[in-house]
Amino acid sequence: MSTAKYLRNIGTLIQETRQARGMTQAELASALGTSQSAVNRIEKGGQNISLEMIARIGEVLSSEIVRINRSGKTNFLISGGRELKGEIEVKTSKNAAVGLLCASLLNQGKTTLRRVARIEEVNRIIEVLESIGVKCRWLANNDLEITPPKRLKLEEMDIEAAMKTRTVIMFLGPLLHQYSKFSLPFAGGCNLGARTVEPHMTGLAPFGLHVVAATDKYFATSHKKEVDHAIVLTERGDTVTENVVMAAALYDGEVTIRNASPNYMVQDVCFYLQKLGVKIEGIGTTTLKIHGVKSINKNVEYYPSEDPIEAMSLVAAGVVTDSEITVKRVPIEFMELEMALLTGMGLEYTMSEEYPARNGNTRLVDIALKKSKLIAPKDKLHSMPFPGVNMDNLPFLGLIATVAEGRTLVHDWSYENRAIYFTELTKLNAKIEMVDPHRVYITGPTKWKPADVVAPPALRPSVVVMLAMLAAPGKSVLRDVYSINRGYEDFANRLNTIGAEIETTWE
Repeated sequence: MSTAKYLRNIGTLIQETRQARGMTQAELASALGTSQSAVNRIEKGGQNISLEMIARIGEVLSSEIVRINRSGKTNFLISGGRELKGEIEVKTSKNAAVGLLCASLLNQGKTTLRRVARIEEVNRIIEVLESIGVKCRWLANNDLEITPPKRLKLEEMDIEAAMKTRTVIMFLGPLLHQYSKFSLPFAGGCNLGARTVEPHMTGLAPFGLHVVAATDKYFATSHKKEVDHAIVLTERGDTVTENVVMAAALYDGEVTIRNASPNYMVQDVCFYLQKLGVKIEGIGTTTLKIHGVKSINKNVEYYPSEDPIEAMSLVAAGVVTDSEITVKRVPIEFMELEMALLTGMGLEYTMSEEYPARNGNTRLVDIALKKSKLIAPKDKLHSMPFPGVNMDNLPFLGLIATVAEGRTLVHDWSYENRAIYFTELTKLNAKIEMVDPHRVYITGPTKWKPADVVAPPALRPSVVVMLAMLAAPGKSVLRDVYSINRGYEDFANRLNTIGAEIETTWE
């Protein structure tokens, strides 16, 4: 079936189901957090529609619009070489959302997270939460209502969903005070090499947690223990810090955490815990003092902040296509160094005055990109723990280096094999020299050509290839884009609103 006919058939089915429910287009649009004109286009088959959007419409209409074959793959057909124009808003943070979903396990009351990113990573955690008895309900505008049971059914956990995400490791901190024995499946997620969980165990041991790794599970036992010294994290990791912070939240006393990550998702979890009554000093620094509470039972709402990695992706999309676009709601505290590096490479842009995010804490700006002639940076590009260049932003800086005059060394020290994925860009005519699994030389500017590529099994490298295809004149195909849907909400259609031409196909 052609894509056009498929879209018309889906649109007709949505229209008939909506009318059968006695719902107007405006009411459906409001429930989906979109415009009536968008619903009208969908029903007429005039708009590409993602599987995720179909699922959302199905939830609102209480009808399974389409039954998806789980073995099917989603592909992007990209007509590149087009100049982008207009404005695009940054969505809320993927990494904050999954951290907050885990943190909601600390609260016996109802948590409402506002404007949550509707992405596969979030869906997997929701599936895990629902399998253990937590009620999760999507409301209008991507708001998510989370209501826990009196006691979690940990033995009924959806193992398949849990093993698709590394986030499940962050159940340890919230659960250790509430359950003396429990098990968790091994963490999954991106294929980026081995990442040890030992720092988590070391950071949580002072609270009385003991974990034994079996063939496919972690078996955890917990006994109450007095924390009589500062907890020094052996790795300044984001999820490690969140785990220990969440453990400290239900510890009846004061806990000092040193070498803590002050990164964006950690700050979001801390701001949320403050709303639950946990006192936290030092947010945004590497030393946190947390005054925990015995129990939490509050009905609260919280707005996760915008995603700096998506913001960097959108900036890269504009730069690599030599376009003048405005990226709105950029959390600049977590992008300042990246923008300073790009300024040094010759990028021209204007930045608005700062304004607060909906959480009342995070600083936002709008960035208007101008056409620029870029040169390779004098020093290598590499990441460091915040406030250094974010390790998830490094791939996008590498992509930008492909359009800069000269030779750039990119050093991705934090993952065993992520730098290797830069070589995928050679299929689009980029000049990439592999030094070792951590380092590549990139020589630009690139004269892009279209290609047919299977998306790397990792989120950021997949998006890098996708954005390079936007720059390559002609038709490219990016196959099996599940990795992208793990971390970006409706990304293709949103890029289409600023002039990209990306068609979603299925096989």
